[in-house]
Amino acid sequence: MSKKARKRSLAENEARCVTCSIRVSPRKLNDVAASIRGMKVDKALAELTFSRRRIAGTIKKTLESAIANAENNHDLDINQLIVAEAHVGKNLVMKRWTPRARGRVGHIHKFFSQLTIVVREVKEAA
Repeated sequence: MSKKARKRSLAENEARCVTCSIRVSPRKLNDVAASIRGMKVDKALAELTFSRRRIAGTIKKTLESAIANAENNHDLDINQLIVAEAHVGKNLVMKRWTPRARGRVGHIHKFFSQLTIVVREVKEAA
């Protein structure tokens, strides 16, 4: 009496991890995500480890989770993985305000983001 299993949305050689409600704007998050797209995962982890951006630690945790999903859930070889996709989406926006001169209001928008990382196993050509 359970629900039917839905078809897998990824290919057989791919694994994914999604992190929601990251407290940084999508533009800032996309700068760091763009720097690891297409890299091998060990180089991407090294890049994120030594990055000076505050959000690099969160992206690194998401990438490590995607690697763990590939290894444990889909039996992929972690030495053959590349970062196939790293895309950023908008999430909620907290709207705040601060008082300004002459009874006016200054609007403050606090953006949240969503990060999706897809890793893909590629076979090296001999």
